[in-house]
Amino acid sequence: MAIIFLYPIFATNKFFLQILKKILIIQTAFIGDVVLATVVLEKLHVHYPDAEIDFLMRKGNEGLLKGHPFVHQVILWNKKTKKYAHLWQVILQVRKTKYDLVVNLQRFASTGLVSALSGAREIVGFDKNPLAIFFTKKIKHQIGNKENPIHETDRNLALIQHLSDDKKILPKLYPQPADFAKVNPPALYYCMAPTSVWFTKQWPAEKWVALCDKLNPDATIYLLGGPDDRTACQKILEKSKHAVIENMAGKLSFLESAALMKGAVMNFVNDSAPLHFASAVNAPVTAIYCSTIPAFGFWPLSENSRVVETGEKLACRPCGLHGKRACPEGHFRCADVAGLP
Repeated sequence: MAIIFLYPIFATNKFFLQILKKILIIQTAFIGDVVLATVVLEKLHVHYPDAEIDFLMRKGNEGLLKGHPFVHQVILWNKKTKKYAHLWQVILQVRKTKYDLVVNLQRFASTGLVSALSGAREIVGFDKNPLAIFFTKKIKHQIGNKENPIHETDRNLALIQHLSDDKKILPKLYPQPADFAKVNPPALYYCMAPTSVWFTKQWPAEKWVALCDKLNPDATIYLLGGPDDRTACQKILEKSKHAVIENMAGKLSFLESAALMKGAVMNFVNDSAPLHFASAVNAPVTAIYCSTIPAFGFWPLSENSRVVETGEKLACRPCGLHGKRACPEGHFRCADVAGLP
């Protein structure tokens, strides 16, 4: 059996930059995280247009980068079955490719292991990764607060600033003509993404119903989400008095959803992945925050964007970075946002 040695190769110099031909970006977390990781993809393509850029993500998210003009190859890690056996397969595939640069956007040991065993000339990642000792360059990971908000895209770009520049850049998805043709909406419509994996990040259903009833009665309302969100969206549809509402949950791909959002009069979303879809196609968006706060780094970046949150100063808010299964205080008063029903 071959022995794989873990050691960093320090190669950040002018000669190294000239031969940067194979790059791997690692982001195996959730949908929104992949969308926000595209800033790294965009920036690296600007500075290294001839480089082959691969992207490692969890199986199920690959539709986000379908038809992407700057992605050479998508590598998938199946986390749902035989997670660690598949992780080893990914490691072997990555090591075989002989990357010049690996950019790890995560703080978990599993992706740290992929990076450390990659054999890449340079490995860049966050200092909070348990295996950061094997990275050639470590960047401090900071979560923002109300006094010093830091967007996730800025955290991601900090990893490659030494290889590019310090200019901000927006995340970007590339819906194809077929995606726009599939949705084919009317001239006047709104989109709503009313669900979230986390209860405390999800604006209550009765408030979504009230919002539907308040919107222009001549406009169509599309309810968006995945297959698991279809029942929740259907309940909102059935309780609303609005004339035309369509439940699209589970019917559209990621890029079809982004294409639909792009042309909406307004997209109403929670602090969840559809918010970042809007940013990635510069769609108008109203982002509703309950238990989390924008300053964590996940506020909308669209030109026409708005944040709504409670005007009440709650000692319990924020109650966590990612939301919780239930309100720890039992009152969920953070859902009483200002500016909406």
